Amino acid sequence: MNNHIIEIEIEDRDGSTATVEVPTDVNLNLMEILKASEYEVLATCGGMALCATCHVEIKSGGDNLPEPEDQELDMLDTLPDADDNSRLACQIHLTDNNNGLSIKLKGALQ
Repeated sequence: MNNHIIEIEIEDRDGSTATVEVPTDVNLNLMEILKASEYEVLATCGGMALCATCHVEIKSGGDNLPEPEDQELDMLDTLPDADDNSRLACQIHLTDNNNGLSIKLKGALQ
């Protein structure tokens, strides 16, 4: 087995869940991985933490994620449904330590 493959669980907006294998050695952020896995993420700003359309809720495994930067926190503060488990997928780069991460898609679709 490739040492740089982790599995994450993704819950879509309709409540359906799927486990996705994610390579951690390709330098993609979580938003890019979601789009590549054919999840509907607008990513209007292109990953600059300016639009929050890639808003996700971290269901489990958040302890192994890097802390959010100020720009991400400022953007999350503008969302009515954001809470302590909210992150912007474009700001999360997954590593081998994130195996088993579980997220729920929350970002706007328009």
